[in-house]
Amino acid sequence: MSIKKIGPAGIPSLGLGTFQTPEGETRDIVKAALAEGYRHIDTARAYGNEREVGEGISDAAIPRDQVFVTTKILPMEFGAADFRMAAEDSLAALGTDYIDLLLLHWPSRDVPLTETLPVLDALISEGKVRFGGISNFTIAQTDEAADILSAPIAANQIELHPFIEQSRLLAHLEARGIPFEAYSPLARGQVMDETALCEIAEAHDTSPAAVSLAWLLQKPNGIVLPKTATKKRLAGNLAAAELVLTDEEVARIDALARPDGRIISPESLAPDWD
Repeated sequence: MSIKKIGPAGIPSLGLGTFQTPEGETRDIVKAALAEGYRHIDTARAYGNEREVGEGISDAAIPRDQVFVTTKILPMEFGAADFRMAAEDSLAALGTDYIDLLLLHWPSRDVPLTETLPVLDALISEGKVRFGGISNFTIAQTDEAADILSAPIAANQIELHPFIEQSRLLAHLEARGIPFEAYSPLARGQVMDETALCEIAEAHDTSPAAVSLAWLLQKPNGIVLPKTATKKRLAGNLAAAELVLTDEEVARIDALARPDGRIISPESLAPDWD
């Protein structure tokens, strides 16, 4: 199965998310995903599983340069010295010489990007990070980051699934040539009970999960990061890359967005959303 590579960073368009994967299970699911054909693994310092992710990659015996590894750093480590130390800690935990994509996990309310992003640029120049990006950044914050970081913004990782309205942000990212990475693309399982998705899935002899992923993958510069700790679901999620929806089906899914569709908005971290 061929997975498209997106943007200048060549990010595989379908990856494995590891948020809240149970402790002790991350290593096995990462190894299984790589055996299934995944080549993009997404983690974060906040997930507490970088070491297991690294062990899973090592156990899979896939050449390191064939696996795209993303991790993220939270705002409490955005001070210049703290950010560098966090990146070094992630490198050690992952057991790798470089991180393919390092993201600012949420925008900071206290530390200016002018302090954090030059360190990210330096890490890229030193070869410890290949590409830098952002996560949960609004339109204005994306523009600010793009103006400060010397390297291109490789991606903005955002909550995206059929129930959330993100059309303004997506249009802006497309105009700037910045790929989006969709986390929680299955809306924490809510897609499985949506009538429209079930009907479209039946027409294609597939699952509502695959339909949701395919809908995202058909968007410009789209990357999806479905999380599963169940090995039997890996192949089905991966197969979404081969599913082509009709324009009518895409429009039907587009219509599912609703004002209260956002699931993830922690009070201590969330910006003023677009």
